[in-house]
Amino acid sequence: MNVSHRANRSSLRSVFLAAALALVSGALTPAVAGAPEIAPQTKIRLKIVQWMPTRGEYSQWALGGEYVVSEAGDISLPVIGTFAVHNLDRGQLAVEISRRLQAKIGLVEAPEAVVEVLEYPPVYVVGDVAAPGEYKFRPGLTVLQSLAKSGGYFRDADKQSSEAEITLTGELRTIRDSLLRSNARISRLKAELSGATEISFSDSLAIDGALGAVAREQETVIFAARLKALERQSKSLSELRDLYNQEIDVLGVKMKGAEASIKAAEKELGGVKSLVEKGVAVASRQSELERALAGYRADRLDLVTAIMRARQNISEATRNLEGLNDRHKSEVAAALQSEQEKVDQLKLKRETTERLLLEALETRTIGGPTAEGPSPTYSITRRVNGKATEFRASEATDLMPGDVVSVVRQVQQRAVEPSAHLESVGPTVPELERASQ
Repeated sequence: MNVSHRANRSSLRSVFLAAALALVSGALTPAVAGAPEIAPQTKIRLKIVQWMPTRGEYSQWALGGEYVVSEAGDISLPVIGTFAVHNLDRGQLAVEISRRLQAKIGLVEAPEAVVEVLEYPPVYVVGDVAAPGEYKFRPGLTVLQSLAKSGGYFRDADKQSSEAEITLTGELRTIRDSLLRSNARISRLKAELSGATEISFSDSLAIDGALGAVAREQETVIFAARLKALERQSKSLSELRDLYNQEIDVLGVKMKGAEASIKAAEKELGGVKSLVEKGVAVASRQSELERALAGYRADRLDLVTAIMRARQNISEATRNLEGLNDRHKSEVAAALQSEQEKVDQLKLKRETTERLLLEALETRTIGGPTAEGPSPTYSITRRVNGKATEFRASEATDLMPGDVVSVVRQVQQRAVEPSAHLESVGPTVPELERASQ
C-alpha cells in the first residue's frame, strides 16, 4: 500500500513538474541535436522552480533572469557566485546550476533549472565576400549559409566595370531617345509659335527610323489636337459675343415697347389729372395710372441695366478672343525655351556619359573564377580553450558561435581592348547636331 502511494505521488509530482516548467518557460523550443556550447558573450535566460510539498505545487525562484557569459567563459549568478561554463551546453548548464544551488543552500532535493539561450555571439565573415562583417548566429548555420548572409562572393573590379558599361550604355540609349523626342517636340512648338498648319521636322529624326517615326507621329497628333482646341476656343468666344449682340437687339426692341408704354401712360395721366381737378374723375383712377407709370419706368431701368451688362460681356468676350492667341503663343514660347534647356542638359550629360564609358572600356578586364579555375577556399578561426585555432572548412561545415569564416577566391584575368560598344548606343551628339543643322 505504501509503495503504491509513493508511486502515485511520484507520478503526480512529475506531472506538476512538467506543467510548472511549461508555465515558467513558455513554449520552449526542443533542444537541437548537437546544440552548441555556451560560448563567451552568450546571453541566456535562467528560470528556477522548486517543488513545495506543503502546498503541493511548484514555486518559481526570484533568482531567475537574464545573464551574459563573460569573455573569459564565466557566469555570475546570485547566491551561487561566479563559475566557468566551458564545454557546457544549455542542458548541462541547467544541471550544473541546480547542483550548485543544492550544495550552496543545503537543499534535500535540487531545484529544477531551465536555461534558454536568447542570443549567441555572432559569426564573422571576411575575405572575398561582397559584405564582410558580423552576422547573427543560429544553431545549424553552415559556411555556405554564412556566405549567403554576407552577400556572396566579392564582385571584383572587372565585373563591376562590366556592369558599369552596361549601365552607362543604357543611360546613353535613354539620353539618345530623349534627345530625339525633344527635337520632335521643339519642331512642333516652333510650328505652333509661327502659326503654321503643319510641322516641319528636323533631319535628326531620320537617324533612328523607328523611334523617329514614333516621335513624329506623336507630336503630329499633339499638334493637331492643340490646333483644334485653339480653334474651338476661338469659335466659342466668337459665338458668345454674337449671342450677346443678339441679346442687345432683343433688349432694344423691348426698350422701344417700354418707352411707348411710358409715353401712353404719361399722356393718359395728364388727362385724368385735369378731370380730377374738375371733379369729373375720381382720385383713385389717378393713383392707378401713377403706379402703372412707375412700373413702366422700372421695367425700362431693368432693360437699360441688362443692355449694359450684355455690352460688358461683349467687351470681356472680345478681350478673351483677342488675348487667346497671345496667351497661347506665350505658353508655347515658355515650353520651347524649357525644352531647349532640356536638350542642352541632355547633350552635356551624354558627352559626360560617353567619356565615362570610354574610360571603362579602356581599363576593362574580365575576371572571376572560370570553369577550369580553382574553387574558393574556406577556413575557420575558432577559439578553443582560450586559444584561436584555424582549420580548413567546406561549404557544409557547421559553424559555432564566435567563429570567423575566411573566404579566399583565386581570380584569373585577361585584358580586353575597347570594342565597338558605342556602336550599339546610336548616334553621337555631333551627329545629331549635324543632322539638326
